[in-house]
Amino acid sequence: MQVTLRNPRRVLEVAGPVRVSALLDRLEIHRDTVLVIRNATLVPSDTLLEDADEIEIRPVISGGSS
Repeated sequence: MQVTLRNPRRVLEVAGPVRVSALLDRLEIHRDTVLVIRNATLVPSDTLLEDADEIEIRPVISGGSS
């Protein structure tokens, strides 16, 4: 599967099938710090990702008004 990471932007090829939680563990990324998107849909940690999936991992950004 193609995995696109943001900040800094890079693209990796990862063999599937693999669960979101295992993918993040393999990449040493803490689950609470990112959003995982498969084929334009946000997915939870227990989702099984397949070789044909396109995955994007985006950092969670929070902010507020002053």
